[in-house]
Amino acid sequence: MVARHNPPLIAARSFEAAARHKSFLKAAHELNVTPTAVSHQVKRLEDYLGQALFVRLNRAVELTEAGTTLAIKLREIFERLDQALDPEIHRARATIRISAMQSLAAKWLAPRLPGFEARYPQWVVRLEVEDRLVDFQTGSTDLALRYGTGKYPGLHSRFWMQANVFPVCSPALLAKTKLSKPADLRQHTLIHDETAELPGNPPHWRQWLRAARVGNVDVERGPQFSSIYMALEAAQAGHGVALTPGPLVETDLASGRLVKPFSLELENPYSFWIVCPRQHLQDPKIKALSSWLMEQAQHQ
Repeated sequence: MVARHNPPLIAARSFEAAARHKSFLKAAHELNVTPTAVSHQVKRLEDYLGQALFVRLNRAVELTEAGTTLAIKLREIFERLDQALDPEIHRARATIRISAMQSLAAKWLAPRLPGFEARYPQWVVRLEVEDRLVDFQTGSTDLALRYGTGKYPGLHSRFWMQANVFPVCSPALLAKTKLSKPADLRQHTLIHDETAELPGNPPHWRQWLRAARVGNVDVERGPQFSSIYMALEAAQAGHGVALTPGPLVETDLASGRLVKPFSLELENPYSFWIVCPRQHLQDPKIKALSSWLMEQAQHQ
């Protein structure tokens, strides 16, 4: 019989925790040991592998390229081990954690999620609303829905929906004021959000008005909001006209809460993307969710 090779599992567990937290101190708290013990175990694993896994800084640590690759593999291994040994953790894996920006979560995803859960009752969806990019290594997120250019280093990104941009307002505003042609926007409040300041130049009012051949408009006037969701809420309340990517207002337009006063749509270098680590692609629940999301987008 060939002797089984015995890798340093305690060292591997210590490294995985330190990599996930990007901190020896936080890893020590999780494992109920001292930071020095974590450091020694990580060094032991580095000696075993013959390569550095961390770059030690003054008050922090950063993963090397080899460390990043190993951390991803070990996290998957330990998750499977936890599932095998702890039924409660196994049941917790039936939860799908989705990260999405506030406007997409509220305006597009939340109204449709009951349909997914009805089709797949074995899984429960937990929606985590955040505009920042999620760190898959340190969190428990399974999949993220993002508005951007699709360039997310180290992650798999799948094109999901186009995001052409156009103005919207409340039906009450349209009924009581003149807004039959783009030039009428000179007499209206323009509602802004901070996505126009993102890298990659997603469209803003200046670009849309230029495409509509409307000049002599002070594009800086009007309230500025930190998110598209808040800008759309202000538009729905009748406070002005907002510029939005189409998918975010599909439900509001269908229900009549918002109206689209003009047909002109501006192409957008930003789109909506389904994003996750490559190792998540073989997870049945991620496969099912991704397919369902693509199906819903095609039905728009």
